[in-house]
Amino acid sequence: MRFFESEGARREEFPVCEQGVFLAHAAVTVLPRCAARAIQVHAEASCTRHQEFGDVLRKVSESRSLCARLIGARASEIALLGPTSLGLSLFANGLDWHPGDEVLFYGDDYPANVYPWAALADRGVVPKRLRTEVPGGITPEAVEAALTPRTRLVALASCHFLSGRRIDVDAIGRLLRARGILFAVDAIQSLGATSLDVAHVDFLSADAHKWMLGPLAIGIVYVAERNFPLCRPTLLGAWNVKSPDFIAQESIVFEETARRYEPGVLNITGLLGMKASLEMLEGFGPAAVERAVLENRDHLEERLAALGCEFLSPRAPDPLRSGILTARHPRLDSRRLFEAFEKARITVSLRSTRSGERWIRFSPHFYNTPEEMNLAAGVVASELNG
Repeated sequence: MRFFESEGARREEFPVCEQGVFLAHAAVTVLPRCAARAIQVHAEASCTRHQEFGDVLRKVSESRSLCARLIGARASEIALLGPTSLGLSLFANGLDWHPGDEVLFYGDDYPANVYPWAALADRGVVPKRLRTEVPGGITPEAVEAALTPRTRLVALASCHFLSGRRIDVDAIGRLLRARGILFAVDAIQSLGATSLDVAHVDFLSADAHKWMLGPLAIGIVYVAERNFPLCRPTLLGAWNVKSPDFIAQESIVFEETARRYEPGVLNITGLLGMKASLEMLEGFGPAAVERAVLENRDHLEERLAALGCEFLSPRAPDPLRSGILTARHPRLDSRRLFEAFEKARITVSLRSTRSGERWIRFSPHFYNTPEEMNLAAGVVASELNG
């Protein structure tokens, strides 16, 4: 409640609160009112003017700066593209790989951060899957142990989609930088909820439709300027290849900035929705938002632990925990428990491990309240008593 003057103000900005409790921001978020309003305003204006009217390009420029501040980058290093897999594929396909090069990635990551790297086998690259004892339990030591003289790039998620365990991005990045190895990060489960800095990251991709509270298929693609010569754009068009007066040239010369990775017109409607959400989060303060996310998550963990639940996620106060809390109860079938949450109008996610174990994944955001966490725990209590 500290972010809003009243419960009414909270519900005005997040109308979903009128319908129930939304605890699935690690899946596909609901939109805050500010994002929906920005989308609607642009859509209505586009009924009478072309979609790049007036100051749209200025807002695009402002969005680059906003996204850059979120990750500690320069605006010139930001391409405004989504989904996450598009950016990851641009990195995988844009590098000049040599036969025998190795790419290290986590085999039990979200598929979007597995397939682009595994597919490089067709180009003579050796895909190496990192293994861990617990889902997402990737340490700098585990990464270092898997490196060889042929390792060209390491691709990891900043936060595991199932367990919610974060990696130490900076420590791993420093380790790889010292060895001249490139580092690509899938940051969709971090940005908007927990902090991340790209000081020692080479490539990053994250769509807005989770913790950034934005629309689908728009996001942040970051390429460090030093890597522009290494990562050739693989999607070409009139926006990223210099074409004065829209006249195709004899030679291909890319734009100097990360615009070189944007081949054509941008998803302006989605971009403006993302911009509104990120401005709201920035206005509240990223550190305050992160504290609120973790406080909600920790409160829910405490309540569920008291009911006898077990957890796939790291326990508080583990510094690598995130807003994701994945739990189950040994006496309850997770599928039936998921149905009980649906009946109670509490939105959570049902997820499975590779071995077939089913878990309930909770992912509250900053605007959720302790009372809503109590309601979620109450569903488990009711099922136990039923």
